[in-house]
Amino acid sequence: MAELNLGKGLTAGKVASNVQKKLTRAQEKVLQKLGKADETKDVAFEEGVINFNKQYAEGSKLQRDLRAYLEAVKAMHESSKNVQACLADMYEHEWYGKNEVESIVEDCDVLWTDYHQKLVDHALISMDTYLGQFPDIKARIAKRDRKLVDYDSARHNYATTHKTKKKDGGIKITKPSSLLERATPGWAQGILSAHNVAQSSLSRSQAEEELERAQKVFEEINIDLQEELPSLWNSRVGFYVSTFQSLAGFEEKFHKEISRLDQDLYDVLEALEKSDTTSGNDTTNHTLRPGGPPPIPKSPSKLKPAVPPPPKVTPCKDMKQEQIVNLFDAAAAPDISITSPTEPANWDSWGEAASSPAEAEPEPSPEPEPEPEPVQEPEPVEEAAPEETPAPEPEETVAAAPSEPEMPPGFLFKVKVMHDYAANDTDELEMKATDVVLVIPFDNPEEQDDGWLMGIKEADWLQNKENAVKGVFPENFTERL
Repeated sequence: MAELNLGKGLTAGKVASNVQKKLTRAQEKVLQKLGKADETKDVAFEEGVINFNKQYAEGSKLQRDLRAYLEAVKAMHESSKNVQACLADMYEHEWYGKNEVESIVEDCDVLWTDYHQKLVDHALISMDTYLGQFPDIKARIAKRDRKLVDYDSARHNYATTHKTKKKDGGIKITKPSSLLERATPGWAQGILSAHNVAQSSLSRSQAEEELERAQKVFEEINIDLQEELPSLWNSRVGFYVSTFQSLAGFEEKFHKEISRLDQDLYDVLEALEKSDTTSGNDTTNHTLRPGGPPPIPKSPSKLKPAVPPPPKVTPCKDMKQEQIVNLFDAAAAPDISITSPTEPANWDSWGEAASSPAEAEPEPSPEPEPEPEPVQEPEPVEEAAPEETPAPEPEETVAAAPSEPEMPPGFLFKVKVMHDYAANDTDELEMKATDVVLVIPFDNPEEQDDGWLMGIKEADWLQNKENAVKGVFPENFTERL
């Protein structure tokens, strides 16, 4: 009858044999725990197994952490790549260093890729190879434990068989012990007794052979493990050193290279900022805060500075009526044509010129004479020039003109601030509504932009004079006084 095949090389006989081995081992373990069977102990080997399990656990944890580190490097690579690509996309073609920025972005991507690949090749693969030997050794340790139980069981069986031999050797067969022996003729009793002795000898021989075979299998596995476990335990030092040296070396090199690229990018952006600032000074780069009035460009460079008229004779209150009349003596006064509006000596036009000296320039005298100073010394009336004689309105001209405060060099006119203005650059003037600003010309007229004036706040000038801060400001935020 053919033996039943259960697949994968298993047969009913092998299955039965394996089941019998498991039962025998379980029975032997129970007897050992109960103290009815001897158990082989190897303290050195057990310490080696403890170290093996510890080394396997540490290596497995290092492998997990290293994989997590590589995943983090990969994620950082993707994040850095996205940020660098965003910078390259936003960097306009006409900006300084466009090609340099694109080259730096490409180099960063290559550097990250190379760093990740080196970690995989020299750290992760080495780690996987190192841990790959542990499962096989672990399986052999488990097999060694099973063969040790088989060896102890064979030893126990052999000892039991020998005890029975000694006991049988001390008993003589005097009468049959079974019906078969009773039915056997006398002449055959000896043959049957010899057969029983042969069967007992066969059992003892089988027990001895089983013991030798179990001992041989166990010792082969045990000797190999006794050599491998200490060697594996000692190898951990060199492996850890090699792994972490590679990791530290690759990381150090990567950070040096990425730092160099970061410095190059920083230098390019710094140069871009300087070039943008330079170009901004050459063109109109001033901006107004939202909410202000719409810009109305007015160039202050087109405004002529007001030239004050020459000193005029101002009669005082103590002057007599005769002296005032003498000022307008017919011999000293020029010919006046009332019908000619173009004459500069017309009384009405002359009066307007005298009342608004900042709006018109006086005509030069055809016959220049020395200019007297009648304000301090009004007595020498005969020295006054006819064209400098004030209008005959005593009520308005009797009072002396008040002295003007000292103004900054080149002062043009005053303006009143109508809206707050926050300076957007260092050369701009911070202003608040109701401030009064003294307008002065630009040091270099070519630097003046349309719609912008140069000035000093009046309060600052009165307090600090030459140390007062001057700056440009939008003209449409002010109103001329």
